[in-house]
Amino acid sequence: MPSTPSSSNREPSPRPQPSRKPPVSPKPQTEITVVGVVEAGVEHGCTMLRTAGPLYQLVGSADARIRPGARLAVRGRPNPNLITTCQQGIPFQVVEVHAAD
Repeated sequence: MPSTPSSSNREPSPRPQPSRKPPVSPKPQTEITVVGVVEAGVEHGCTMLRTAGPLYQLVGSADARIRPGARLAVRGRPNPNLITTCQQGIPFQVVEVHAAD
């Protein structure tokens, strides 16, 4: 019968060493203005802004002008790390809304 090493013969696993680097905090996003057409998201209660570039999910504003079909200029900050239930677009924290030409 082959022998198996006993647990007392095993060397202890090395302990993880704490990181010596200071934590890196993300740079705050600067405000930008994006122009596009508002549309309903695929999930209930989600509002998107279709631009010539990325699709943005508008968050943080109850402005009545934010309604499907409206062409708007929206000032705010993209926040791609924000977790939402909308599952589409880049979350965009709205600061100010204007009608666009």
